[in-house]
Amino acid sequence: MSGTSASEYICKCTSACAGCSSSLILRHVLKAAGPDTVLVVPACCTSVLQGVWPNTSFNIPVYNVAFAAAAAVASGMAAAFEAVGKNTNVIAYAGDGGTVDIGIQALSGALERDTNFLYICYDNEAYGNTGMQRSGSTPLGARTTTTPGGKTHAKKDLDRIIAAHHLPYMATACSAYPQDLVKKVQKALSIRGPKFMHILAPCPPGWRYDASQTIEIGKMAVKTGIWAMYEREYDTLTLSGPTKAAMIKPAPLEEYLKMQGRFSGMNEEKVKAIRGEMERNLRLLKAEAEGTC
Repeated sequence: MSGTSASEYICKCTSACAGCSSSLILRHVLKAAGPDTVLVVPACCTSVLQGVWPNTSFNIPVYNVAFAAAAAVASGMAAAFEAVGKNTNVIAYAGDGGTVDIGIQALSGALERDTNFLYICYDNEAYGNTGMQRSGSTPLGARTTTTPGGKTHAKKDLDRIIAAHHLPYMATACSAYPQDLVKKVQKALSIRGPKFMHILAPCPPGWRYDASQTIEIGKMAVKTGIWAMYEREYDTLTLSGPTKAAMIKPAPLEEYLKMQGRFSGMNEEKVKAIRGEMERNLRLLKAEAEGTC
């Protein structure tokens, strides 16, 4: 891809599951960022897939930190680099459990302090590293090990919580659209101050689909509109092309749900509720992008 490093910063033979989209996301993120990058990783799937000391599958410095501390550690690291005049990219790379739930306090504090870093939440919509327990990011109706009958609450609206901090840049992306993802990472790293990206990361064992379908499911999430892609620069929102297309002619939501075992046995009432949440979100985003809200 244009502007990305030819080097690889994730080596072969990681400890990731087959079809893991979070490792695919990280490969693109690091190729966009380049070698002068430090990664801060809290407890999550990424802290496992990097390998067991003294070996590692990562070709850049990585700091493994406590579940709640990624943004706080990255904030201190960014201040230290600035104090010695270095422009090293500081990237916090955390799952939804460590962002939407456990790490949200430290994240909010770092954003409020105008920390010069990029925080990326790769969202597999559950606590994947510890057996797919329900997180605040798990969607309504999804079966997890702690919601075997399907989650009874809607997914937490993380992006509007982050938007309330009025960042210079935030964006959403999906592992199935790598060119869009890379461009957004490069743009984020070109801007000084706090940046945030929320990236959908389909998970074969947790979402209960065959590993070969990871890209197909990611694309379906965007084409149905259940996952919207956009950029927000301060308070100006721009919809990404695939989401604009989904607003005009969406793919069937039921088809997306049927592709995943976690939504098995869902009744029409739950499907209707999911559709209602999705359509409400798209209406709000469209109105914001058009300046009519």
